[in-house]
Amino acid sequence: MAEFLSPLLNLFPEGLRALVLILIQIMLVVMPLVIAVAYTTYFERKIIGYMQVRIGPNRVGPLGLFQPFADVFKLMFKEIIIPSAASKFIFFTAPVIILFAALVAWAVVPFDDGWVIADVNAGLLYVLAVGAAGVYGVILAGWASNSKYALLGGLRSAAHKIAYELAMGFALVGVLMASQSLNLQDIVRAQTGSILHWYWLPLLPMFVVYFISGVAETNRAPFDIAEGESEIVAGFHVEYSGMGFVLFMLAEYASMILISALTAIMFLGGWLSPFQGTFLEGAFAWIPGIFWMFAKIAALLFLFIWFRATFPRYRYDQIMRLGWKVLIPVTLVWIVVEGVAVYFKLGPWFA
Repeated sequence: MAEFLSPLLNLFPEGLRALVLILIQIMLVVMPLVIAVAYTTYFERKIIGYMQVRIGPNRVGPLGLFQPFADVFKLMFKEIIIPSAASKFIFFTAPVIILFAALVAWAVVPFDDGWVIADVNAGLLYVLAVGAAGVYGVILAGWASNSKYALLGGLRSAAHKIAYELAMGFALVGVLMASQSLNLQDIVRAQTGSILHWYWLPLLPMFVVYFISGVAETNRAPFDIAEGESEIVAGFHVEYSGMGFVLFMLAEYASMILISALTAIMFLGGWLSPFQGTFLEGAFAWIPGIFWMFAKIAALLFLFIWFRATFPRYRYDQIMRLGWKVLIPVTLVWIVVEGVAVYFKLGPWFA
């Protein structure tokens, strides 16, 4: 990246070049991510429309492709209403915290071999720490609104986020044991060989638990208990309007894409080709790794949308039971099983 941008970087003083390079890298990640978020909403409405024998957006632009921009412009000019008794500073800070947690984790996500902003050795811990910060935004949003409905929605969301974050953390322990590294690039490289070398096979229960927990973590159906059962309100963000509400939605869809990317990295070989190690490897060798990475993210995002169109919303007690009594025990049991596999060097994953 530095070599490619060297003509531009040479225009700046030597002391500023590193900072300019980092800012350019951030923009190269954030801007496509924002566009991806916008069109994830479009494809969600289209896909669910087809599943329910409807048309979906088809009026704004060809095939309705400009509908996300129309939505953004509409929300930009919506009045921002602040409850008179709200804690205004925290009221505005909460959605920023949630969005911040959804965006900064991308600093350590590799899109291809060497294509990463910060190649840190503790990348897995960084992702877990940043992801946990989103809980504070949820609680603060519910509390600062000075509304009982928002507070109850915030408490519900925080409780289920904590439960499923534990399950996600234990699932990633399995990845750590298999790869012997916290570096996300090293985790992908450890899966080199073929599709059977990817961790989805030896860590299948962990894979399922991690993805289900990711769906719950992002407040997506059927785990969207932020929406109340009896009061029928929007949960912790019920008092938000205009751009404040947009930040919550942007964070939700950015988190969906992030969970899909992390699932692809941890269990599906990241940027590695699915044809690696087969007779078709040479025929597809010209396709860059970033294409396979995006294809896996798109496939996992489709599952997010499919779940929303298929499953009814669970009750609060069902969601908490699933997290505490099913997913966490499954991960603990499989950690023991994997420990035995590592001890006996079961190949090719633990050799």
